[in-house]
Amino acid sequence: MTIGFHNDNKSAPVKVSFEFFPPKNEQMEEALRAAIDRLEPLSPAFVSVTYGAGGSTRERTHATVKYIQNDTSLNAAAHLTCVGATREEVDDVIRSYWQAGIRHIVALRGDPPEGVGTQYVPFPGGYENAADLTAGVKRIADFEVSVGTYPEKHPESLSLEADIELLKQKVDAGASRAITQFVFDSEIIARYRDKVMAAGLDIPIIPGIMPINSFKGIKRFAAGCGATIPDWLSNLFDGLDKDPLTRQMVAGAVAIEQCLTLREYGFDQFHFYTLNRADLTYAVCYVLGVRPNS
Repeated sequence: MTIGFHNDNKSAPVKVSFEFFPPKNEQMEEALRAAIDRLEPLSPAFVSVTYGAGGSTRERTHATVKYIQNDTSLNAAAHLTCVGATREEVDDVIRSYWQAGIRHIVALRGDPPEGVGTQYVPFPGGYENAADLTAGVKRIADFEVSVGTYPEKHPESLSLEADIELLKQKVDAGASRAITQFVFDSEIIARYRDKVMAAGLDIPIIPGIMPINSFKGIKRFAAGCGATIPDWLSNLFDGLDKDPLTRQMVAGAVAIEQCLTLREYGFDQFHFYTLNRADLTYAVCYVLGVRPNS
C-alpha cells in the first residue's frame, strides 16, 4: 500500500499536547509540578490527565485537572473511562468537570478491572464503550472530546477494519480528534491514517509519542497494549541498563527521528506521553520548532 499525503503539512507549524498522570504522594506531586513548569512555556494545545483502572484515581485525577486548569496557563483535559461505574456515577463526574471549568474530556473505554488480557464486560448500568461514553459526554454539555485509537489494532479487536468502524462510531457520537496508542514504526501510523481517511473519516489522527525514559518499562507497556517493539529499537537500547546518560541520548534521538519522519508523512500534531518527566519531551519539541514564545 502506498502511503499518501506526504509533505502536505510539512511547512505547517507543529502543535503539541502532553499527557500526565495524577501523583500518588508528595514526592510524585513535586515531580509532576516540575514537569508542568518545564513544559508550560511551550504553550501546548492542551494537557491531559489519566484516569486509573476502575476509576481508582478518580479523586486524584480530578484534583490534578483542577490544579492545571486553575493554577497554570494550560488547558486541561480529563481522561474518563466506562469502567467500574454506572452511567449516573459517570455523569456526575462529567458534570463536576464542567462545573470546575473543564471543557475537554478524553473519552476511553478503559481496561477490564481484572487486568489486561481478560475479557471486557460493560459495568452493569454503565456505558458500553467509548462511543457510548462520548455520546453521553456530549449530551450533558458541549465538551470537546478526544478519543483513543490503535494503529496496530486493539488487542481485543477482530481486525483493524473493526477498529476503524468503532472510530467512526466515536466520531458520529461527537469526537473531534483521535490520539493513537504509541507506535514506534512511523509507517504504521501513516498507513493507518490513510485507511481512516479512505473510510471517509475527516478527523485528525494525532500520533501518540512515547519518549523512552525506561526501555524495560516500555516493554511492559507494549505487552499490555499490543504495541510492537521493533528489533532495531531493542538493539539500540541493548546494554544501556546501567548507562542512563547514553540511554537518554539514544531515547531523544529515537523520538526526534520518529517525529521528523511523521512530519514527512504530513503530520503536524503530536501528543507526548510524558510519564511526568519533561526533559526528553522538551528536547523533541525544541527540535520540532516548538519553543517558548514560538
